[in-house]
Amino acid sequence: MPDEQIISRIQALRGPIDLRTYISLSCENCPDVVQSLNMMTIFHPEMTHTMIDGSFAQGQIEELGIRGVPSVMAADTLVSSGKATLTDLLSKLEAEFGKSDVGGILPKDLGRFDTVVIGGGPAGASAAIYAARKGLKTAIVAEQMGGQVKETKGIENLVSIPYTEGPELTQKLANHISEYPVTVLEHRRVLEVAASNGARISLDSGEFLSADSTIIATGAKWRELNVPGEKEYLGSGVAYCPHCDGPLYRDKDVAVVGGGNSGVEAALDLAGIVNSVTLFEFMPDLKADQILVEKLERAKNIRVIKNARVLEVQGNGKAVTGVLVEDRKGGEREVVALEGVFVQIGLSPNSGFVKDLVEVNSFGEILVDEKGRTNVPLIYAAGDVTTVPFKQIIISMGEGAKAALTAFEDRLIRAVSTPDSV
Repeated sequence: MPDEQIISRIQALRGPIDLRTYISLSCENCPDVVQSLNMMTIFHPEMTHTMIDGSFAQGQIEELGIRGVPSVMAADTLVSSGKATLTDLLSKLEAEFGKSDVGGILPKDLGRFDTVVIGGGPAGASAAIYAARKGLKTAIVAEQMGGQVKETKGIENLVSIPYTEGPELTQKLANHISEYPVTVLEHRRVLEVAASNGARISLDSGEFLSADSTIIATGAKWRELNVPGEKEYLGSGVAYCPHCDGPLYRDKDVAVVGGGNSGVEAALDLAGIVNSVTLFEFMPDLKADQILVEKLERAKNIRVIKNARVLEVQGNGKAVTGVLVEDRKGGEREVVALEGVFVQIGLSPNSGFVKDLVEVNSFGEILVDEKGRTNVPLIYAAGDVTTVPFKQIIISMGEGAKAALTAFEDRLIRAVSTPDSV
């Protein structure tokens, strides 16, 4: 359950608010959204929420033009589509309905910490545990514990654990953190990190805190195409989760953008549901593992187009009708008619809130040295948000531990050189 500050944000939403969420039983993101909205109704007397299984409301699905789940509707307005945390939903509801002063949200100083970890995934959890074990007063700020891992279905390469799943690993991370005196600030998004006598960290909850050292471990999210029409048709033909939204495209023609493991796996999964799949790969060759490529070649309803640059997602104002694609080799352009586009082009680091503070590369990854230091003193980074290669859970855990140990080491050096500084 949320803490007092988050409850205040919920209560400050302007009512009345009547929401309907359309879901599918195969959707992995739907339970979190439904549970978050149900929980909000407990604290907001003018808010109602109804969950609707789309398979029993096909007429409504077609009338509203829904092509993605979960889809949160207020009357005929789409408020949210796809994966969303409690933090995301609160922000969207505040933008849609506004907020009053009833909840009494005021700036709140949470105090000063030796170390503040931003991010609740494997890197962030590891950093918080190692910092706390060194006796540092530690806080962890996260939109949701587990981060991207929470949505991971099967995990088979975490050494010593032959098989686990994202939600289970997330709970174990949270349980491990709870064994130490770590202040956990969940359901919050960091708005700004200002380097001043360490760092001052401002949160979207109206709170702020100070840190002697800060570890950024915010991970990554699914990369977007950033082409015209993509955002406009999100939930109406543009999707990022084939497991969740695939059933809504039964017997339709769809595309998958991306020829890596994720893209090829998505095409194979969709091929058993839809009429046809066209896979667009930007490079001359697919990047997926050979065993997946061989499966792809055996599929009869999958077409692969290489050297393809997607320029635009086109639609009729309500739903996707096709994509404009350019042949990178010859320059020819064509419109491929279809009703759904599944984007699977890798991950984008969640570094936007510090890109003007610390140095990042052209991909937005935070540049770190071999010990996790950024170019700004007392600010460290770990995991998928950094330039460290191979975005793997086990590597992120090690990098989080390394960053915390470096922060502790630097603290000791400062204490020796200037005894009154720490």
